[in-house]
Amino acid sequence: MEDKKLIIFTAPSGAGKTTIVRHLLRVRSDLAFSISACTRSPRYGEVNGLDYYFLSADKFRSKIAEGDFLEWQMVYENQYYGTLRSEVERLWALGKHVVFDIDVKGAWEIKKQFKKKALSIFVKPPSFEELRDRLINRKTEDEKSLRKRIARVQEEMTYEHKFDVSLVNSELEVALKQAEELVDDFILEKIKVV
Repeated sequence: MEDKKLIIFTAPSGAGKTTIVRHLLRVRSDLAFSISACTRSPRYGEVNGLDYYFLSADKFRSKIAEGDFLEWQMVYENQYYGTLRSEVERLWALGKHVVFDIDVKGAWEIKKQFKKKALSIFVKPPSFEELRDRLINRKTEDEKSLRKRIARVQEEMTYEHKFDVSLVNSELEVALKQAEELVDDFILEKIKVV
């Protein structure tokens, strides 16, 4: 569908991109969420086909070999994440603009492929210290995985300049309103991207 667009939200873990994406999906009926595939185990409350498509590492690698992914990353050793080409096609067939909540490398890959058809938004915290505190307060990881995630955050922050817009999430209500305006302006073609 030529008129359907992609809206890519990316950020280091804990910056608030998931909260922003969930808000947009509640307030806009013309958006649909691109469900990523991954090889990690589901976290408490996560549902296959709703939060992620949970695949075995072998199945994931098979889909890589078959060219089924728009993008994929080995985020941690033997832990893969990716966007299935069929997922975007499925959502476009429903007449929706596709929204992504995705890591920075995957976001960059999708932006490179879809160029002007995609708005890429880098969500950033007010400071690295604030982000570190958010990750610690989530209490979703043990000490070792938290250290790995914080190291990864430092690398991901260096990608900000690759995206169309940066959105600072220091006050959530302000960030939500700004995200709504950015998406509206992009869909109505009031802003152009490259």
